[in-house]
Amino acid sequence: MKNIILRKTNTLALATLLFISCSSNSETTSTEPPLVSGEFANIVSVTTSGGENNYTFSVGIKSPDKGCSQYANWWEVLSEDGTLIYRRILGHSHVNEQPFVRTGGAVDIAKNQIVIVRAHMNTSGYGMQTFKGSIDNGFISFTTEKGFATAIENQEPLPSGCAF
Repeated sequence: MKNIILRKTNTLALATLLFISCSSNSETTSTEPPLVSGEFANIVSVTTSGGENNYTFSVGIKSPDKGCSQYANWWEVLSEDGTLIYRRILGHSHVNEQPFVRTGGAVDIAKNQIVIVRAHMNTSGYGMQTFKGSIDNGFISFTTEKGFATAIENQEPLPSGCAF
């Protein structure tokens, strides 16, 4: 009888550990998209306003800024094939403001045109956590493939420096 009670206790302990382990994982789930890497600037939100071919984008970015030595230095709007439509230069780091939102425009797109919004880090390049969508249907979190449209990284406009 003692053997049976011991097995039941061990089974109950194991089940409790599994439950706690699974529960703690689900409690850390966030509505914010996960960062693909802590070295990159990643998009966490996109909202828009304005009219046809003249939209303003408000873009939320989470980045591991440390000052001018490492900071998110722009966000951009791209066509699905990787053509640069608009780039918003960020003139300084946002060390104590994470995540942060910056607005830019006028973005010359049609209301039903699908675009990708992504951010760039001065030290590590493009983050893969982007947002994709259209003015008509809204934007959702999207992970771009590594190396997507990196050839435009040297295309103007480019930052001329970092204020702080």
